[in-house]
Amino acid sequence: MVHFRKSSLSAAALSASALLLMAACSTGQTAGSGAPASSAAAEPSASVSQSLGADQNGVPAAITAAGGTEKLTTAVPEGVAAEYGPICKGSDLGIGKIDFTTDTIGWAQSEKEANPFRIASTKSQVDAAKAKGWKLLTTNAQSNVQQENSDIKGMIDKGAKAIIFSPINSTGLGDAISYAKEKKVAMIPVDRNITGVKGCETVGPQLGSDFVEQGRRAADAMIKATGGNAKLAILLGASGVNVTDDRTAGFLDQLKAKNATGIEVVFQQTADFTREKGKSVTETLLRAHPDVNAIYAENDEMGLGALAALDDAGKAGTDSVHIVSIDGTKGAVQAIVEGNFDAVIESNPAYGPSAQAALDAYVNGDGAPAVTITTDNQYDLSNAQQALDSGAAY
Repeated sequence: MVHFRKSSLSAAALSASALLLMAACSTGQTAGSGAPASSAAAEPSASVSQSLGADQNGVPAAITAAGGTEKLTTAVPEGVAAEYGPICKGSDLGIGKIDFTTDTIGWAQSEKEANPFRIASTKSQVDAAKAKGWKLLTTNAQSNVQQENSDIKGMIDKGAKAIIFSPINSTGLGDAISYAKEKKVAMIPVDRNITGVKGCETVGPQLGSDFVEQGRRAADAMIKATGGNAKLAILLGASGVNVTDDRTAGFLDQLKAKNATGIEVVFQQTADFTREKGKSVTETLLRAHPDVNAIYAENDEMGLGALAALDDAGKAGTDSVHIVSIDGTKGAVQAIVEGNFDAVIESNPAYGPSAQAALDAYVNGDGAPAVTITTDNQYDLSNAQQALDSGAAY
C-alpha cells in the first residue's frame, strides 16, 4: 500500500473542501446543537449516548425505538438488508388510497443540498417519482426545523396525499406530524428516527440505515487499520440526532466486544457533521493531543475537515493518522485512493425507490414493514477506485 502525504491531497478533495466548507453534512447539521468547536474537550457532549440499549426479543434497541417488534423472515427486496414488523397499513390510521396518476405527494428535504448525501437523496426521490409518472412536490428546509414543519404543512395544504421526509433531527417535527395525522395524510420518514415516534403508530413505515451497525463496521475497520493499537479521537455528529448516538454506541460497543484494549480513546467532541467544524475541532485536537494517530469521523464531511487540518499540520496520510468515516461520498472515497483515509462505511442515500414502494404498499396494498433497513456498502483500498469509476460513490 502506498500512502501519499500532504502534497498528494487530491485537487477534488481540496477544491471540494473550499466549496463545501460551510455545507451541512450528509447526516445532519442540527441548528443549535453541539458543543462549541473552539473549546478543547476530551469528553463528549452529555447528550450523546455512549452505550446501546438492551435488545428486546432479539430486536436491537434502535429498531425497537422506531417501532420494530420482530425481524421478518420473508425475502427482502433488492437494496434492503432487513425488515421489521409489524406490517403498517394506512387504513389503520384512517388514511385513504392514493391514485398516483392524479394525486400529488411531497418530498421534504431537511438540509441544504450543498453536500453529496443531500444531493443524492433528493435526486433519488425525484428520479423515482419521474420514472413512475408520479406528481411530486419538493421542499428544502435549509437545516431549519421550523421551516421543515412549515414545508410539510404547506405541501399538505396544496393537496399532497402523502409526505416522504427526512427529519432534521430526532425531535421538533411534532407540529407537522400532528397536522398530517389530522388531515389523514400518509407520512413516510427516511434516514433518521424521530424520538417517541414509531412506525405504524404516529407515522407510516420508516426506512433508514442501521446506524449502530455502521458504527460497529467502522470499529472493525479501525482495528484492522491500526492493528488494534492507537490513540484515537472521535469526531461526533450533531447532538440530539439518533444517528450520532447510534454510530457512537455501535463503535464503542464493538471496540469492547473485540477486546481492542490497545485503542485508547483520548478525545471526543461534537463537530456537528460539518466539514468546517471537522477541521476546527481537529485543530483543537492536535494542540491537545499531538500524539493522536487515529480519527473516527461519524461522517465523511467531518473526516474531510479533519484531513484538511492534518494537511495543514503536515500530518496527512494514513502512515501518520488513520481515518475511518461513514457515508461513501466521492471526496472520502477518493481520499482512500490517495492514502489519506483507511476506510469509509457507506450510508446509502438512495431511498427513492424503496420509500415510494413502501408508500404504495402502505396506502394501496397489503401494507409495509414498520422499519426497513437499507443495504450499505463499505470501501477500502481494495474497492475504492472501482466505486469511483462505477459511480457507486456519490
